[in-house]
Amino acid sequence: MLNRRQVQGDGWARRPGLEAPAAAGGRQDRQAVVPAGATAERGPGGPDDRRPEAGALAPGANGAGRRRAGILPGRGSRRGRAGGAGAVPGRRVPWLDRERWLSVVSPIALLLIWELMVRAGMLDPRFFPPPSRIAVRFAAMVADGTLAQHLGISLLRVILGFAAGAIPAVILGLTMGLFPLVRAVLEPIVAAIYPIPKIALLPLLLMIFGVGEAFKVVTIALGCFTLVLVNTVAGVVNIERIYVDVARNFGASRLDFYRTVAWPGALPMIFAGLKLGMGVSLLLIVAAEMIGARSGLGYLIWNSYQVWDMAAMFIGLVLMSFFGYAFTMALNELERLVLPWRPR
Repeated sequence: MLNRRQVQGDGWARRPGLEAPAAAGGRQDRQAVVPAGATAERGPGGPDDRRPEAGALAPGANGAGRRRAGILPGRGSRRGRAGGAGAVPGRRVPWLDRERWLSVVSPIALLLIWELMVRAGMLDPRFFPPPSRIAVRFAAMVADGTLAQHLGISLLRVILGFAAGAIPAVILGLTMGLFPLVRAVLEPIVAAIYPIPKIALLPLLLMIFGVGEAFKVVTIALGCFTLVLVNTVAGVVNIERIYVDVARNFGASRLDFYRTVAWPGALPMIFAGLKLGMGVSLLLIVAAEMIGARSGLGYLIWNSYQVWDMAAMFIGLVLMSFFGYAFTMALNELERLVLPWRPR
């Protein structure tokens, strides 16, 4: 026979609705032994949330045995109370995190150091104008509308070129991933084109399209096309085989498989390709506008260098950096909305 004694200080409670196995010798109702003058400790679950007797557990039972017996940690136990050894720490407010504050303070500290180094004569103001002078120049360009003109035309070119390259790349990448014959035909061509620096194609594109808007849009489209295409193909090819087999066993049509298996399965890799393609698009628009444009951020940077307006040149550089960050954050947010099941 097993000794029946009250389990002290361990914080275990019987799961409501389940009974622990009876001890040898028959099924008996067990009540925790409460000393005279004392009351039974209960958790928030009420009378059913009592501590079991030792007879409810086999001698030397491990955690698995406790779970099979229907025994779980009590909600009202000492371990579950605030301040106990097993207390779960509260959720921190994100903007109170030290890491978040450091990410905000570090750029400000860099600008302050830059300003102090220029004023101390450690940096030549002809090449590195102080941030205060750049801020004054920025306000003047905003006031006369020059900056808005350059920003608007560059953003329009980037959006058009990115869409013209990314959309066909996703469609072709899904097709190559689903049809081995198409992949066998096009993969060598893509592998040969992929490593060519797209900036090296600028002279050829200038001869074909001239210096008009088509030249800039096509340059951006070619730059992001291969990146999105390669990532999309990889996303489709690496879909787990079990999803393909399940779709076939349920008699899914080609369109259903395309829509419910290939597309969702490849989305993580597609977003990775879109982020890379956006970065290359911003790089190429600057190069294209430096060569054949009379407006845009690339033209602003190059023209400011030619007339030795370093403050305006730094404004163009900072704006390109800002838009790269903004586009990446926008794609991250879109990915979070489209793929809510992905861990963060």
